[in-house]
Amino acid sequence: MATTTTIPSPVSPWRSGASIPVRPVKPTLSTKGVVTPRIPLALPHPQVPGGRFRPSAFVGEAVPFTVTAFREGHDRIGVHVRLFSPSGDESLHRLSPLNDGFDRWSTLVAPLEQGVWRFRFEAFADDFATWEHAADVKIAAGVDAALMREMGAQLFDRARGEKKRPGSDKDLLYAAARTLRDPDTHDDIALQVVRDPEIAALFAARPMMSLVSVGKDAELLVERERAGVGAWYEFFPRSEGATRAEDGSVISGTFRTAVDRLPGVAGMGFDVLYLPPIHPIGERNRKGPNNTLVTAPGDPGSPWAIGGPAGGHDTVHPDLGTLEDFRAFVVAARENGIEVALDLALQASPDHPWVTEHPEWFTTLPDGSIAYAENPPKKYQDIYPVNFDNDPDGIRAEVLRIVRHWIAQGVRIFRVDNPHTKPLQFWEWLIATVSAEDPDVVFLAEAFTRPAPLQGLAMAGFQQSYTYFTWRNTKEELEEFFAGLAHDTADFLRPNLFVNTPDILTEYLQFGGRPAYKIRAALAATAAPTYGVYAGYELYENVARPGSEENIDNEKYEYKFRDWSGAEASGDSLAPYLRRLNGIRRDHPALLQLRNLHVQWSDDDAILVYAKHLDAALSPTGASDTIIVVANVDPHSARETTVHLDTTLWGVEPGAPFEVEDLVTGQVWTWTDHNFVRLDAFAEPVHILHVKETR
Repeated sequence: MATTTTIPSPVSPWRSGASIPVRPVKPTLSTKGVVTPRIPLALPHPQVPGGRFRPSAFVGEAVPFTVTAFREGHDRIGVHVRLFSPSGDESLHRLSPLNDGFDRWSTLVAPLEQGVWRFRFEAFADDFATWEHAADVKIAAGVDAALMREMGAQLFDRARGEKKRPGSDKDLLYAAARTLRDPDTHDDIALQVVRDPEIAALFAARPMMSLVSVGKDAELLVERERAGVGAWYEFFPRSEGATRAEDGSVISGTFRTAVDRLPGVAGMGFDVLYLPPIHPIGERNRKGPNNTLVTAPGDPGSPWAIGGPAGGHDTVHPDLGTLEDFRAFVVAARENGIEVALDLALQASPDHPWVTEHPEWFTTLPDGSIAYAENPPKKYQDIYPVNFDNDPDGIRAEVLRIVRHWIAQGVRIFRVDNPHTKPLQFWEWLIATVSAEDPDVVFLAEAFTRPAPLQGLAMAGFQQSYTYFTWRNTKEELEEFFAGLAHDTADFLRPNLFVNTPDILTEYLQFGGRPAYKIRAALAATAAPTYGVYAGYELYENVARPGSEENIDNEKYEYKFRDWSGAEASGDSLAPYLRRLNGIRRDHPALLQLRNLHVQWSDDDAILVYAKHLDAALSPTGASDTIIVVANVDPHSARETTVHLDTTLWGVEPGAPFEVEDLVTGQVWTWTDHNFVRLDAFAEPVHILHVKETR
């Protein structure tokens, strides 16, 4: 097995600021029949509640490795985590005490290799740290000074005897031992040896260990970066390039015309393009404008009513073009730096081939009719949900065939429609099967549901999930929500913070005006490494169908005609702001992490504050990065308040000044840990501040 023995080089499969030389270790003082190691190790993280599923991370994510470790008495201990990469590289990382009163120890490691990593925690009696603490106290107080000096000299002699300890270490330890034993050395000089940072660093890298205790092996699944990082944009290809004929009828846009929109999407900085279902749409019970049951000739129907005479889930709607056209669209997107995400909606229109070929895949009511989909008060008469209980093997085989089919066309990302309405065990099987064949495939769960099924889907393998973000709007709600995402569920759930969808136009957006659109975009783009926007957001489309949270004249049921370039030229587009947000994300790696979000404080109940910091040792740029977000979440007001910061998060002592630059406006201020702010929702409601070099 290969081993890494130095601070990581550019080819190391990990980044860490606490890396030390690898040393083989065996537990000492093992007792037959006793489960608890000599130094107890408990509550290891990362982990998934219940222990059945692997925790997960993405390539480059700074993962906290945390454990509870303690021993009896007052002697000091040390804790390591030993990592084994998928290719066999071994590395050792020193944990630091959190000093939180709960004996928790932690370090951050950013794995850079995709695959399954193994890790285990190891604790030991730290003989040097125990002596250092006792000697510092006793020699300074003149208590047992000679004894403490001799104990230190003997410890240094023992360290010098280690075969693999570098010669430079041995020379330093030899000189230090002589100084401690020299009767002419004053205790003040001996204290300098005790407090020597070079000696402390020497023992931190190669500690003197006894009572070694080894925890159980665990696994961490590290997935490709796109599984955790991305800026998503959703559009309906049938609307992109659609034209209206002289008689008022509409000629659908196609994959060939939708290609023309790709540079605009890429120009705003989005790197994932999500397409609603692209398959044939049923005729029976087809929905008309605004979800009505009345249709006119030419009404395109809902793309989620999948299936017709032209085919089902493995077919392209004839209005959009051919399968060859779709493959060309995927290639064109890739050339623009965009990955295509395809909708996977396991349901059927009444005209789907499944209905006649496999009627057992649906629920038949006592009157002989097939049950259509409902989400009260919404009714979907044009959609039959699949019943997974009558022929589970047949359904599994068919869905796997469909997914493999689209993978063969170049798709590696699937946005899954309403996965919480299908059996959890089905998703666990499907994702595991697909991942074994192609670990680059990413599944996003559209799981707007209760916490238990939402989190269960994530545990079972979904790489990303929609969340309740759209309905978390106040400062108090957002503080709780963001803290939970960053610190409670991050070992297994990755949020995709979509600001809107074809189904969701919240009251906040309906009545918050243009400031609301800025605020929500800024929060989504900075709070999580993955977020999304549905087309039309940049045009401030905020008129809802009466009594609903959906846009009026919803694009689900009709074509949309939008003048993207005209709106931007006239200043009626949020596109420049979205472009700036995505540029900030690209330039600041701290924003492409989730677990580093720490909520801060302000004196105003509408000013939300949070900070994100990434140490240089964990950053792909090799430089540390700190971002502070200060947002007025009340879109109807100007607010003034004092912001209070824990500056120690980025290495600045309380009260010390430092410079911040607003990455939106370019303004620069000198801040400390307490700062006055004024945010006018009608001007710039959000500060995105970069902490510059500290003074």
